[in-house]
Amino acid sequence: MSVLHEIMKHRPGMGSWQLGSDGTWSAMSKQEGIELAMSAFASGIRLFDTAPGYSRGMSETILGEALKDVRDQVFLVSKFGHRADGSSDFSSASIEGTIRESLKRLQTNRLDALLLHNPPFDILEGKTDHFDVLRALKNKGLIRAFGVSCDTVAEMKLCLNIEGLEVLEVLCNVFFQELTPLFPIAFEQDIAIIAKVPLDSGWLTGKYDASSVFDGVRSRWQKEDILRRAALVAKLKEISGSTDLTALSLGYLFSLPGLANVIPGIRSKRQLTELVEASRFRPNPSQMSEIKELYRRDIAERPLPW
Repeated sequence: MSVLHEIMKHRPGMGSWQLGSDGTWSAMSKQEGIELAMSAFASGIRLFDTAPGYSRGMSETILGEALKDVRDQVFLVSKFGHRADGSSDFSSASIEGTIRESLKRLQTNRLDALLLHNPPFDILEGKTDHFDVLRALKNKGLIRAFGVSCDTVAEMKLCLNIEGLEVLEVLCNVFFQELTPLFPIAFEQDIAIIAKVPLDSGWLTGKYDASSVFDGVRSRWQKEDILRRAALVAKLKEISGSTDLTALSLGYLFSLPGLANVIPGIRSKRQLTELVEASRFRPNPSQMSEIKELYRRDIAERPLPW
């Protein structure tokens, strides 16, 4: 089975930035994280996305402990570029060492996919030896596949020309549709597309409105951004009708041609149950059309700040 079809088989996935959080988002103890990851596996989730920089390595540590007994049944994705100590290092000479640190935390001898974590353009343009190193590490057996986590059309177009690349993790949700025309092209090249931030950091669950107040990373939103997102959520609720907004938002993604998987961040067993159930829904053609029109009319010419 190709990496693309294996990732598609493991729908939905789980984003793991929140595991072991020290309070930057919602605080979570190590034990709570282990129990949540184990519950995710028990609920059918098989793809887990993490990175050394998530909770300073604790996310990887938690997944390693939670999944060590079922390692051969899961697909582990981690990243390179931002280290567990909070520093950033994109030097190609440090790739293998960083991977080995991740493997130790994850209690495994291989990564199913290693992604360059929003790397500089010169790497994507082939001006460095990074992808030569990744191809060598794949041959060595430390990684099964390699790819890139990126956000823009320009970045994704460069990635589609990289020899041997098999996975792209891209910013995509109802409010960020800019890259979707490239998805079928990637699919034809056997490249798996994973949608990150699929619920727009919680907005597409419907739990926020114009009066919501944010702290931590979410405090980046200005009042104007909050009011605009709230208005868009209200329009989306009209499209959803009696359908749960989370289900509509995830169903939209799963209905996109060429999209392999999504990785919502799950912070509680209640959210886990809701997201697994919501991932089974598929919008009707009218809802799909209205979602695309909402983006074209209200967002495309004036993109939302992430």
